[in-house]
Amino acid sequence: MNRREFIALLGGAAAWPLVARAQQALIRPVIGMLVPLSAAAATVNIAAFRSALRDIGYVEGRNATLELRFGDGALERLAPLVAELVGLKPDVLFTGGKAGALAVHSATQAIPIVIVTPEDPVVSGLANTIAKPGGNVTGTWLLGDDALVGKRLELLRLALPALSRIGIVANPDDPSDGPTVARLPSAAHALGVEVQVFEARDVSKLDIVSAEIERSGVQALFVAPGPTFFSQEITVMAARLRLPAIYGFRYFTEVGGLMSYGPSLPDVYRQSARLVSRILRGERAGDLPIELPTRYELIVNLKTAKAMGLTLSDSFLLLADEVIE
Repeated sequence: MNRREFIALLGGAAAWPLVARAQQALIRPVIGMLVPLSAAAATVNIAAFRSALRDIGYVEGRNATLELRFGDGALERLAPLVAELVGLKPDVLFTGGKAGALAVHSATQAIPIVIVTPEDPVVSGLANTIAKPGGNVTGTWLLGDDALVGKRLELLRLALPALSRIGIVANPDDPSDGPTVARLPSAAHALGVEVQVFEARDVSKLDIVSAEIERSGVQALFVAPGPTFFSQEITVMAARLRLPAIYGFRYFTEVGGLMSYGPSLPDVYRQSARLVSRILRGERAGDLPIELPTRYELIVNLKTAKAMGLTLSDSFLLLADEVIE
């Protein structure tokens, strides 16, 4: 090899794609994780996932690699992040939220996928049936019971017996929020409650939404479950407006929200890790039934109630799985 050929070879090596070089260093199996939330909002869930993997025998850095990508609640970030992960040729992909699930599924039908989705995966086109999804997808269906939206509203009404007007905060572009917006009016009508929808496409627009909510005269808020508002900003807004609000997950009560009712996400992430391990050990994703959460929980933040001047009845507090004081 002459000098010119040697220099050309070095130049070509320097231009290798970063992903290709990263693949050489990855310890197999590789688990790619697309998390639509911010790293801060997902900390507890990711810790539960890692813990479950360790219990099963997959130790990150020793006999497995976990490649994490966070969407920070921005839907437009998902497609490029999925492309990054698919480029690593992972052994399995994991994602949460309907938008995340659709983005990953549209990117690959070859790599096995484990999803956590709030919407019926059959209706979403992600699975053929719940019992045998087919294709390359399995996972957990968070809102397996359509009555969950009604249950949250019922709990809010139990906490606030005089409630007659409620506002729902949702992202009209987020497919995770659409079903909640669609179901809430009928559930509210059954309880004699009026509903007003407040739309925002990202948390930076909450100041505008806040002003609209303040002018509307609603008495409480119902926060849609998608990743857009999965951040402390929404609880700060509710506190500033002195409006009681119900959320889908305990994260919100831990950062100052009044109450939450829904599946335990750390438990769901542990379920997901077990599904991932079954795939890594040779089972086909499409043969594994879509699961439902194993535990739902009502969390009430009594500190927030007191700060808002709310008095919650003892009978309501007895319904809570946990009261934060």
